[in-house]
Amino acid sequence: MTQMNGLRKQVLLVDDEERILTTSRLCLQGSGIDEVRTLSDSSKVLQYLAEEPVAVLVLDLHMPSPSGMELLPKIIHDHPHIPVIIVTADDEIETVVECVKTGAFDYLVKPVDSRRLVTCVGKALEMRNLSRELSDLTQRLLTDRLDHPEAFTAIVTGNKKMRAIFQYIEMVAVTRQPILITGETGAGKELIARAIHDLSGCSGEYVALNAAGLDDNMFSDTLFGHKKGAYTGADQSRDGLITRASGGTLFLDEIGDLNELSQVKLLRLLQEQEYYPVGSDFAKKSNARIVMATNRDLQGLIAAGKFRNDLYYRLCGHRIHLPPLRERLDDLPLLLDHFLGLVAERINKKKPTPPPELAVLLSLYHFPGNVRELEALVFDAVVRHTSGILSMESFRAVIGDERLLAPPPTSTAAVTDDDPLAVIFGHFPTVDEIEEYMIKEAMQLSGGNLGGASRLLGMGRQTLNKRLKG
Repeated sequence: MTQMNGLRKQVLLVDDEERILTTSRLCLQGSGIDEVRTLSDSSKVLQYLAEEPVAVLVLDLHMPSPSGMELLPKIIHDHPHIPVIIVTADDEIETVVECVKTGAFDYLVKPVDSRRLVTCVGKALEMRNLSRELSDLTQRLLTDRLDHPEAFTAIVTGNKKMRAIFQYIEMVAVTRQPILITGETGAGKELIARAIHDLSGCSGEYVALNAAGLDDNMFSDTLFGHKKGAYTGADQSRDGLITRASGGTLFLDEIGDLNELSQVKLLRLLQEQEYYPVGSDFAKKSNARIVMATNRDLQGLIAAGKFRNDLYYRLCGHRIHLPPLRERLDDLPLLLDHFLGLVAERINKKKPTPPPELAVLLSLYHFPGNVRELEALVFDAVVRHTSGILSMESFRAVIGDERLLAPPPTSTAAVTDDDPLAVIFGHFPTVDEIEEYMIKEAMQLSGGNLGGASRLLGMGRQTLNKRLKG
C-alpha cells in the first residue's frame, strides 16, 4: 500500500534574534517535535505561510517592520487554520488581551521557559490536528468516501456503522497519536488494529502483545526488555517488543487487565515516548505508534479504583468502539457465506449450502462471542457436514431454541384433535385474535427483538411496530 499523506506538523518560529531561534528549535526538537523551521526576517512570513504547510506559528511581537503586531491580523485573516502563539518581551497585559481578541492561540513571555514552550506548542499541534480530523471526518461522512477500502478486506461487513468506523480510521491512522479500540470479545479489535497499521504509512513492524494475565514483571520484561544482570537468569541484555516495533505499530490488547505499576509505565510511554528496560536507570526513547484495546469497562474500573484516571484520559484522544454482532445483524448473511467458504477451503471440502431457516435462527441469537463465535459455530457445522444441505443440529445445540422452527405450543385444554385452533384459544378464534397471538408468540420467541419477530411473521418491521402500538 502506498504511504498516505500525514497531517501537517511543521512548526515555524519567527524572531529577529538568531540565538533565541536556535535555542527554541533545539528545545522543540529535543521534545520530539522534529519539523521545526525558523525565520529571522519578518517580511518573509506571509510568503512562507502561502507556500509551506505550517501547522503552528510562534511569532515574536517586537520585531523590525513589519512587527508581530502588524502581522498577526493578516495571518489570522489569511490562515485562520494555523494556531498562532505570540511571544512578548514583557508581561504586557493589554497587548496580550488585544492579541487574543484578534485570534492568537496563546502567548509566551520572554525569557521563554523551555517547558512552557514545549507544552504550549504541543497543545497547539493537538488542537490543529483535531480541527483537521473533524473537518476531514465531516467530508468523509457527507460524501460516504472510503479512500482505501483494500485496508479493510479482512473485515467482512456491509453495515453502515462499520463503514463509518472505517472512514474514521482512515482519518486518524496517519496521525501518531495513540488509539484505543473498545468492544466485546470476538468483535474484531485486532483486525481493526492491523488496518490502522496498514493505513498509517509506518515502515516498521506490526507487533502485538496481549496483556491479560501478565504481572508487572512479565509485562515490563516482555515489552521493555531487560539489562544484563537485572534478575537471576538474565545472563545477557534483551530488547523488548517496543524495540521490535520501532518505526511501526505496537498493539497492546486487554489493557484493562494491567495492574497499577504497569499502568504507570504505560502512561509514561504514552506521554513521554520513553521507557526503562528492567534493571536499567537510563530511559530509552520510542517512536512506535501505540494502539490499545480492551473489552473491559474502563470507567467502571476507574470507579472501583482499578484503573488510573489520568491514563484513561490519555487514551481518549482517538477512540474506536466496535459494535457487537447483535447490533449488525445485516452482516449475518455475508459472514455466514464467508465462513462457509473459508472453512470448506481450510478442510478441503465442498462449500455446503445453508438452509434458509438458518439465517432466521442466527438472527435471534445474541452471540456473546460475536464474530469469533459465529466462525466457530460454522467451523463445527462444516466439519460435521457430509453432503446436501448443511445441517442445523450443531447450531441448535448451542443456540438452544428449537421453538423457532417448530409449530406454536399446544394448550393442555381438553379439545378434539381435529380442532387445532381450539387447542390454543378454547374456541374458534377471530382473525384479530390469531394476529394478536402470532405477534405475541413471535415477540416471545425473538426475546423482544422487533427485527427478529418481524422476520418470523413475514411482515415489515414498521408494520409490526404499528400493530404493537395499536
